[in-house]
Amino acid sequence: MPTDDFRRYGYEIVDRLADYFERIEEFPVLAQVEPDAVKNALPSAAPELGESFDEVLSDVDSIILPAVTHWNHPNFHGLFSTSTSSVGVFAEMFAAAFDMKAMLWRTAPASTELEDVVLDWLRQMTGLPEIFEGIIYDTASVSTMHAIAAARERADPNSRSLGLGRADSPRMCVYVSEHVHSSIDKSVITLGLGLESLRKIETNERFEMIPEKLKEAIEADIAAGILPICVIPTIGTTSTTSIDPVAAVADICEKYGIWMHVDAAYSGSAAILPELQPLFNGWERADSIVMNPHKWFFTPFDLSVLYCRDLDDLKKAFSLVPEYLKTDDAAGVKNGMDYGIQLGRRFRSLKLWFVMRYFGREGLIARIREHCRLARMFAGWVEESENFELMAPVPFALVCFRALGTRSELSRNDAETQREKSDLSNNELNALNEQIMNSINASGEAYLSHTKLNGQFTLRLSVGSIHVEERHLRKVWELLNRSY
Repeated sequence: MPTDDFRRYGYEIVDRLADYFERIEEFPVLAQVEPDAVKNALPSAAPELGESFDEVLSDVDSIILPAVTHWNHPNFHGLFSTSTSSVGVFAEMFAAAFDMKAMLWRTAPASTELEDVVLDWLRQMTGLPEIFEGIIYDTASVSTMHAIAAARERADPNSRSLGLGRADSPRMCVYVSEHVHSSIDKSVITLGLGLESLRKIETNERFEMIPEKLKEAIEADIAAGILPICVIPTIGTTSTTSIDPVAAVADICEKYGIWMHVDAAYSGSAAILPELQPLFNGWERADSIVMNPHKWFFTPFDLSVLYCRDLDDLKKAFSLVPEYLKTDDAAGVKNGMDYGIQLGRRFRSLKLWFVMRYFGREGLIARIREHCRLARMFAGWVEESENFELMAPVPFALVCFRALGTRSELSRNDAETQREKSDLSNNELNALNEQIMNSINASGEAYLSHTKLNGQFTLRLSVGSIHVEERHLRKVWELLNRSY
């Protein structure tokens, strides 16, 4: 594209994006399209000749935008509510233009060194000890899989060259709570450990891993000749943001020499709040920790951070240098390709650097603190209501709740026929809550998600958009009571 056109369209695109952020509340939260809407609106083959860029932008408006689910919408409360920031978008523009592949220091000095700087800034903000060093991946799924691979390498250094299932290699086992993220199941599949090597430990009434049950499972496996290699406590589980007793788990891991990986993918950003740091007690004893700035640090997707107590454990598991990538400076620099399965790595650190510099520590704290306040406010409405009940504690900015219901029944006594109320069965309550959620989501006014807790269909409201205000929570509360 000629430079003059690039400038003209660049200005136009920034204007469009500014308008999008300004008008975002006018869009339905969930895309109001049917499956195949985008496919059917586009040609079945690419154009033979280049088209006018005006036509491309026109199709963004008419085809793409109607099929967008607006994660930045202040009433996006499903899953883990996330949102980007304008400065993060600017960083993505620079990263795309530079187009560096950070495999070697030499191929991307700015990316390699800025990554170390911003991850050390983040480490300091969250109160982690200086010994932790980080590496950036795309998602927590990849970060955690790499941590388990490092744990496997430490437990059996021959597994890298000789593989698993050998006569001299015992079956390995990973331990998690019942409420662990499903990506860990996928990790043990991918790494060849198998789902039967994943132990899901019972939780208490607050949905927290029970340390005594963990200890029993480890001892039983050791007695059966199975090798425990990794325990993964979670600070902020996906279903409820419950907090496993990390310090107690660390005691067990240290006793049996097991790698401890802490999953703080959602909650890690909140560790910058002084009042919330007690919730992270014990994570400083971990071998590895994952946190995702793209979840709650206003950083565009994707950016996941894996901190390791000893990054060499990761390097031992993954470093492989073919001849064409050997350099004479390898001993004195950090080559990102040595720390995972990916060779070329995007310039992700730039967007985290933009965000941290633009907002500053105090600005980030203020926004996360406000999200926690809004969640507690909403939880208070639930607790005060006769129509809804709280289903789990609210340590961060996720509220788990459900609608209560009654049905009218006719009963006859000697005097008259009267109408009475009786509680709905669990199946009926589950159906009621699913109906409420689907009704709100279909309206486009807001988006809620769900989980199941002890067999009970539970609504989840997450607060995390950089645009969210108290009025948006009041809107959801009105929708819920109207749908009830």
